[in-house]
Amino acid sequence: ISTQPEAMEEDEPLFSNLDLFLFTLIAGLIIYWFMSRKKAEPIPEFKQLDQPAPSTRETSFIEKMKKTGRNIVVFYGSQTGTGEEFANRLSKDAQRYGMKGMAADPEEYDMCELSRLAEIDNSLAIFCMATYGEGDPTDNAQDFYDWLQESDGELNGVNYTVFALGNKTYEHYNAMGAYVDKRLEELGAKRVFDLGMGDDDGNLEEDFVTWREQFWPAMCEHFGVEASGEDSSIRQYELKEHNDINMNKVYTGEFGCLKSFETQKPPFDAKNPFLAPVIVNRKLNKAGNRHLMHLEVDITGSKIRYESGDHVAVYPTNDTAIVNKLGQILGVDLDTVISLNNLDEESNKKHPFPCPTTYRTALTHYLDIIHPPRTNVLYELAQYATDPKDQENMRKMASSAPEGKALYQSFVLEDNRNILAILEDLPSLRPPIDHLCELMPRLQARYYSIASSSKVHPNSIHICAVLVEYTTKTGRLTKGVATTWLKNKLVADNGHKSTVPMYIRKSQFRLPFKASNPVIMVGPGTGIAPFMGFIQERGWLKEQGKEVGETVLYFGCRHKNEDYLYQEDLEEAEKTGVITKLNVAFSRDQEQKVYVQHLLRTNKEDLWRQIHTDNAHIYICGDARNMARDVQTAFYEIAEELGGMTRTQATDYIKKLMTKGRYSQDVWS
Repeated sequence: ISTQPEAMEEDEPLFSNLDLFLFTLIAGLIIYWFMSRKKAEPIPEFKQLDQPAPSTRETSFIEKMKKTGRNIVVFYGSQTGTGEEFANRLSKDAQRYGMKGMAADPEEYDMCELSRLAEIDNSLAIFCMATYGEGDPTDNAQDFYDWLQESDGELNGVNYTVFALGNKTYEHYNAMGAYVDKRLEELGAKRVFDLGMGDDDGNLEEDFVTWREQFWPAMCEHFGVEASGEDSSIRQYELKEHNDINMNKVYTGEFGCLKSFETQKPPFDAKNPFLAPVIVNRKLNKAGNRHLMHLEVDITGSKIRYESGDHVAVYPTNDTAIVNKLGQILGVDLDTVISLNNLDEESNKKHPFPCPTTYRTALTHYLDIIHPPRTNVLYELAQYATDPKDQENMRKMASSAPEGKALYQSFVLEDNRNILAILEDLPSLRPPIDHLCELMPRLQARYYSIASSSKVHPNSIHICAVLVEYTTKTGRLTKGVATTWLKNKLVADNGHKSTVPMYIRKSQFRLPFKASNPVIMVGPGTGIAPFMGFIQERGWLKEQGKEVGETVLYFGCRHKNEDYLYQEDLEEAEKTGVITKLNVAFSRDQEQKVYVQHLLRTNKEDLWRQIHTDNAHIYICGDARNMARDVQTAFYEIAEELGGMTRTQATDYIKKLMTKGRYSQDVWS
């Protein structure tokens, strides 16, 4: 047999079958790589429907200021809308003082341009910065905060001032505002007015008004300008009524894209919430005059992921009876289709809420008509009061004069008058509804700690809440917007499902990475919520054969036979060893009140061993004003007594645990 290779025949193909296969495979992989790099399309913000979308969004606030002749920019870090509200008020104020301002969301602009502010004569940057959670920046100020931390830029020639929004009840009171104030100075900027400290535990509105009334005269002096004395109301939006509009182009409660409630597309977030059907809604307490509820919403097919400790944000709607009464008292047809269009054509904010829409939709879905109105709302509406006395009182309430402050405190805050109550009690005040809608703040999402574990319930989210309901000094029954709305989300058996617009807000409230670490959970009342998720998860880990550390719960309620929430679930978890020790304080079942902090002291030896020797993680959830503070004091005392520390050392010891992520709080006030 010839061993010589055969001469290649002329008609043999250039590539063998194997070559072709490899070539096709490589080409396929390249195409797949390019396709997978394409990012998910962001959900567009609502736009004026009769205008084409701008091709590029102006990210330079400096260029915008130059183009529109502005010298004051007011940045806001806002989670619930108050910081944004204050920023809008300050930018409107500028006009009264012969200057021109603009409110700006730091998330929308390139903040490293701050150093260029010196290019504009007599310029000033004001920062209204809220603190969120454990001293964190708000979501929209996170990038700005990161930039401040990393930047070594020169801000010479930049004038600034900061007003901080916070709550004294919390550990890190006004941490974000104080940080921005300090950091800007370190980078070379010039503080032209003192840091303002707003305390929502006291009277945030009063703090802001007092700061603002001292701030503007100081600015006039600094820039050598005089107040124009223009005290008349300055409208920001103009009304357009639509008589023959196609109703398919009208917003009916959506937050981002028109029709997003009809055609739901992930990813779901604050501008594109998911309509989750309610599958369970039951009363948790066995007796008593309160209504505690457990809801479960279905997230099947939504691609929503959550972890134990996260928050679910829900968008409630206002009570239709209140909306109808507002329409009646102001004599308007609530189904009129309108747009409120920004008079400043350069503004990024074309409308105060999605437009076009109806007054009914705006008052139901978009505007906060339940909270007592802030002083600027009263000030602007005063011009419509036909009784001079009413007009004078409304303007007085908006000043920082002691008499005015006292009047606002008693008439609005203590008597808890919402806008409807004010209109009912001041019959001479009948403002145009469009101006009222312009001034009302936006209705905000409400956050609830998730009461389930996604390991056990991947397709549902559990919520635990207490119905807010009380009678005000004026004899009016006031109901919490969100909890009343949730209570009425009944599981229908007629095929029609109640839905809840929701999205997930990630949290730092997390179980330890090592399941073998002990966990100590303190959560009286509805503070039990995230711990139901934690307990489910620890049980699941046990089932997976993981080594799970001690799981200790301190729960508190008023009466064992009334409001012992999830009693059967908790006792079962203790029986099966998922909960190592269940400690329950019934505060009113005996003469001496017993709270969770008393039980902590009773078990001090065990607690100290778990914390000091076994690396336990401590979690506190619930009321910030009293409970969280008292619990922290109990931990100080245990560290003093069993760790042989002074109070200062004990405080530092607990602070170190916080820094290491071993002492976490999910609290509200």
